[in-house]
Amino acid sequence: MTTENAATAFASALVPADVYLDEMMARVGVDGLAAAFTQPGLLAVVDQHAAAVREALVGAGRAIDADGLAAYARSIAAAAVRMRRPLPAPGGAPTTVAGWSNAGWPLLRLVAVCLIAETAGLL
Repeated sequence: MTTENAATAFASALVPADVYLDEMMARVGVDGLAAAFTQPGLLAVVDQHAAAVREALVGAGRAIDADGLAAYARSIAAAAVRMRRPLPAPGGAPTTVAGWSNAGWPLLRLVAVCLIAETAGLL
């Protein structure tokens, strides 16, 4: 992990859960969910990711709330950095359905986190 990525990861741990979820929504959720809501196949994939997120949180004894979702999202973002597939910069996420259909696992998982947060009224 580069010094910059380590600093970013540390800083994100200090951000309150609701603020972190808002940031994830702005970075990947808005465009990802907009694409998913226009493409049933993509929405099905995001729904499957959302089910896996819920299962992971429950299996870890975490609540499906802002704190649990933010912690999960932080772990996905950190894993993406470790895999050398860091999240796009703000405004750098795919903007087309085709782009989201080819998005990698970390981005789709984070869109699923945003879907859960939005559905639960956390955003």
